[in-house]
Amino acid sequence: MQYSQLINQDLPVVIDFHALWCGPCKMMAPMMEQIKEEYQDKIKIYKIDIDKNQAISEKYNIQAVPTIMIFRKGQMLWRVAGVPGKNELITQINKALQ
Repeated sequence: MQYSQLINQDLPVVIDFHALWCGPCKMMAPMMEQIKEEYQDKIKIYKIDIDKNQAISEKYNIQAVPTIMIFRKGQMLWRVAGVPGKNELITQINKALQ
């Protein structure tokens, strides 16, 4: 699936820009798994390795990892660099579901 197809879905799409060498990115993994379980088919979560997807990283000016973005129907609704709190992320996902 092309990146443009990922972000143009009717469901909210959470993109986790990460890198294998990134310690905070590894801390995000359990939280993202919990959120994936809680929301199941209401949202999509994708991890994008910035080292393997440099063109997309440059397009969105990713300066720090992790960077989390939420899209719906192609529109970016939220973006944060660093590790957000789980409650903050859930709040933003719930806004995207409305």
